[in-house]
Amino acid sequence: MKIFGIIPSRYGSSRFPGKPLHRICDKPLVAWVVDAVNKAQMLDEVIVATDDERIASAVADCGGRAVMTPSELPSGTDRIACAAGDFADDDILVNIQGDEPLIAPSLIDALVSRLKDDAKWDMATAVTPIKSLDDLAAKTVVKVVLDREDGALYFSRSPIPCDRDHAPDVSIGLWVRHLGIYAYRGAFLRRYIAEPQCELEKTEKLEQLRALWMGAKIAVVRTDDEGIGVDTPEDAARVEAILRRRSK
Repeated sequence: MKIFGIIPSRYGSSRFPGKPLHRICDKPLVAWVVDAVNKAQMLDEVIVATDDERIASAVADCGGRAVMTPSELPSGTDRIACAAGDFADDDILVNIQGDEPLIAPSLIDALVSRLKDDAKWDMATAVTPIKSLDDLAAKTVVKVVLDREDGALYFSRSPIPCDRDHAPDVSIGLWVRHLGIYAYRGAFLRRYIAEPQCELEKTEKLEQLRALWMGAKIAVVRTDDEGIGVDTPEDAARVEAILRRRSK
């Protein structure tokens, strides 16, 4: 068994062109992500999967490894499978967002552990508590309903579960938001990328629904860390302020 940590990183972004190369504390964003992922204890190899030579060069400059992947790949999931090459059925591949410089290495290790410790899970992902009614209502915040083993039953942009009789009380911990990090077992990843989009995925614009539609068992790791994704220059400024505070 080999465990890959793979970071999809593309140059194009409608809201923030060139985002992976944006400098934060004098270092490209993608380099901060590589540094964070390298701190995970359970990864055998860390790869940046990109379609841009400038990003590959920046990764090499920080001592990382980049693999060039075709621009026309339809998703980050396809990109990680392509970058890993001839992976084995029992390998574990962790898809880590390329815009999460503050990703907790312990969360990566926890996802890997869920798959290593119980063979019934096809993949694993993470959730954090929803703390406000605004987040519960927001379509940009993906909600997850869990079973008694912390397996995912459904993901939705709607506020699920629906409290039929009362206004929801987010303080009780029932409502959780999905975090965009995934660990896949190699055999399932091959099946997944070969399967066309299902109607649930097309409707909600959530590719993890394809996995549930296929009958996959998705383990969920709980964390209190919401993380900070860099989607805009303003997000980058917030991350830089945090990193500067940490360095003092």
